[in-house]
Amino acid sequence: MAAISTQSFSVNNKTYSPPAKPIVVICLDGSADEYLDETMAHDRMPNVKKMAINGYRGMVRGALPSFTNVNNSSIVTGVSPAVHGISGNFFYDAAKDQEVMMNSAEYLRAETILAAASNAGRKLGVVTAKEKLRDILSHKMKGIAFSAEKANQAKKETHGIDNVEEIVGYKTPAIYSADASLFVLRAGVALIEKGLADFLYLSLTDYMQHTYSQEKEESLAFYEAIDKELGKLYALGAVIGATADHGMNAKIKADGSPNVLFVEDMLEAQFGVGGFRVICPITDPYVKHHGALGSYVVVHLEDKSKINEVKNWLTVQPGITEVYDKATAVRVLEQPEDRIGDLVVLSARDVVVGRRPKYHDLSALDGTLRSHGGRYEEMVPMIISHPLNAAYKIKAAGDPRNFDIFDFTINGTK
Repeated sequence: MAAISTQSFSVNNKTYSPPAKPIVVICLDGSADEYLDETMAHDRMPNVKKMAINGYRGMVRGALPSFTNVNNSSIVTGVSPAVHGISGNFFYDAAKDQEVMMNSAEYLRAETILAAASNAGRKLGVVTAKEKLRDILSHKMKGIAFSAEKANQAKKETHGIDNVEEIVGYKTPAIYSADASLFVLRAGVALIEKGLADFLYLSLTDYMQHTYSQEKEESLAFYEAIDKELGKLYALGAVIGATADHGMNAKIKADGSPNVLFVEDMLEAQFGVGGFRVICPITDPYVKHHGALGSYVVVHLEDKSKINEVKNWLTVQPGITEVYDKATAVRVLEQPEDRIGDLVVLSARDVVVGRRPKYHDLSALDGTLRSHGGRYEEMVPMIISHPLNAAYKIKAAGDPRNFDIFDFTINGTK
């Protein structure tokens, strides 16, 4: 491999001083810690076990809402949603009076670690399972960026690479499959092996976690396959940092049916028809994952004088655990003020909140309803392949965030 740049770079008030080794940061989408526990208990993740013993394994706090776009944006910028501006997968743009997807870099308000590293001479490789993330993650970055979902459409002039399938050695996978995530990891291995990248961000997809709980054989086999690819990256001399964007929980009643509160219907039944717009920030094109149902919604009210009354009523409803007005949500939940509603609503561990039944196609789900977005999916694992230095051992014992993962991987290892 050609010489690797060790030039320091600064972004968002933090300086990174990378070693002359490949850096690989991985977002294990949807990986609640129990998935690692269960697979390791069956001795099917020997490489992660070795990293946990020789390096570090612990728990970190993610960004809220615990959704994909929010946390991936935090991870690649190293800052909270209040700073980078991505408050969900979907939001209501009041200025345009439109409900829109927030999957474009035009909504990003902070520079990325990836762009800064590429400007400092690192050879960047960004591979995401979902195409929806590619534009945000590759914002102003020089290097390679493509998705597993559309790997066969990558072009040198637009993605920094041609012939992805040939380079990786696998065909473009179906997005609703284990292979979508495994393709991302296999691509990372290939990019390092072929000298095409030495600074990687690999972001997986959570289809498997939405579909299977941790004890299922499908989950065990999936994490065993992840472990094999992590072992290959480690053998290539990479310093690896892995975390998750969010956890995952079953959102079902005792009979196994979806446990849903349709907030817009609830509000109209209590306060009268009209005047409420409920936005589900989990909404994205991947309907078989969650049916646009998560444990976090925002509420826009036409009559602002009713905000406190509505807030107080929602607060005492069974299944709702937290309700904040806008000012409090900005402070407590680290949200961008102009991209949330008048109220922010979070639900219980086994409950999802939605808009009205017509907005949520539950028939598209593969099996049971498992989802995320709230407080109960906020804590996620962090794994560092190499030992932490003294300063970062202290940081790890405090309140580390999942978006500190680049800092820990680059600055925190011996």
